[in-house]
Amino acid sequence: MKRLLVLGAALALTAASAQMQGNPNLRGEITIWSWDVAAKALEANIPGFNRLFPNVRVTVQDIGNQATYDRGLAGCAAGGGDLPDIYSIENNEAEVFWARFPNCFTDMNTLQPAASTFRTQFPAFKWTELTVGNRIFAMPWDSGPVVMFYRRDIYSQAGVNPATIRTWDDFIAAGRRIAQATNNRVKVGAIANGQDDEWFRMLANQNGCFYFNNEGNAVTVNQPGCVTALETVKKLIDAGIVMQGGWNEQIQGFKAGTVATSMFGAWYEGTIRSNAPDQSGRWGVFSMPASRAGGIRAANLGGSALAIPASSRNKEAAWAFVRYALGTTEGQVTMLREFGLVPSLLAATRDPYVAQPQAFWGNQRIWQQILGTLGSVPAARGTQFFQEARAIMIRTQAEFVAGRYPSAKAALDAAAQQISRATGLPIAR
Repeated sequence: MKRLLVLGAALALTAASAQMQGNPNLRGEITIWSWDVAAKALEANIPGFNRLFPNVRVTVQDIGNQATYDRGLAGCAAGGGDLPDIYSIENNEAEVFWARFPNCFTDMNTLQPAASTFRTQFPAFKWTELTVGNRIFAMPWDSGPVVMFYRRDIYSQAGVNPATIRTWDDFIAAGRRIAQATNNRVKVGAIANGQDDEWFRMLANQNGCFYFNNEGNAVTVNQPGCVTALETVKKLIDAGIVMQGGWNEQIQGFKAGTVATSMFGAWYEGTIRSNAPDQSGRWGVFSMPASRAGGIRAANLGGSALAIPASSRNKEAAWAFVRYALGTTEGQVTMLREFGLVPSLLAATRDPYVAQPQAFWGNQRIWQQILGTLGSVPAARGTQFFQEARAIMIRTQAEFVAGRYPSAKAALDAAAQQISRATGLPIAR
């Protein structure tokens, strides 16, 4: 057994070395800020990294998603002195930093090898929000293709076959059957109404709509695809088949078996698996329903990158870790295998692990299905005004669900006007 373990480690080192050369002379300490399973995934890469760079000490600090963003903004505003060596950043928030603090992060094209040498190794859309002109401020990490994570046993008990759920109307019908079969103990899903607008964003994205157009120069939140999305959110809530609650409440719901489906970006796979290990074999995956028969059953939620603050005292070591974790198949597949972070590195998506049945998911080949949706995801751009627009939409969605607007179109017209005033961008006609 020891011989097999040594051989396995040697093969892993060889695979990583084929994409990246180690350096035992590189020394020092680096700190990374991240959150939740993303932080755990980065920690899982430390042993592999240290086989190539044994004299670099890596510390990952899980400070929470919102705290990472808030402390990043505060650190940049203060001149960068209180920032880590590597900073986790969500793609749709990235342009906030580049626009407001253009000197806070390192242009990775000034490092060796230059980040531009990695361009063809990732999908083009992953670079859009990470570059300004010829400067590259972050390296693509994961993507967030949206799927439905569902409890096989609860669906089976209610006589619901997920293969028959093709539209949101089908999903509502399934929710009613699940409620009836469980004496209303179990909800078919969970929406963070009043706390987030993630369901609106996912549904809008699948309909080819978002807060802004892809050029980032106009507000489009009141376009038809977004109207349909907001109408669907209210329809789901009004049907009484979904729980309303935020991040923590949703985790408690699926752990307790009172929520039968979680719709999120595929990175949520690791959240379910790490929080409910005792439910192995009871879960499965199916594609998100479409707004209409024959419609798109794909969207993206989330997706992150790693940046190096300009104030880092060990940029060489930080860049080495970023390149290992994100630029090698070994690094990316480690995070996929351990914590469900979907790789953006094209070589990693072709790794044999992607085709393997997954025991936790009832031996379903979930990664083939999840990655198979990427080509159908409509493009969307967060822009530097993502947070302002999101805050307005969280409030607008809650008010519309509460009946304070006569229609979804009226609600989104009001939201578009507020976003336009907050950002200075015109409303698209």
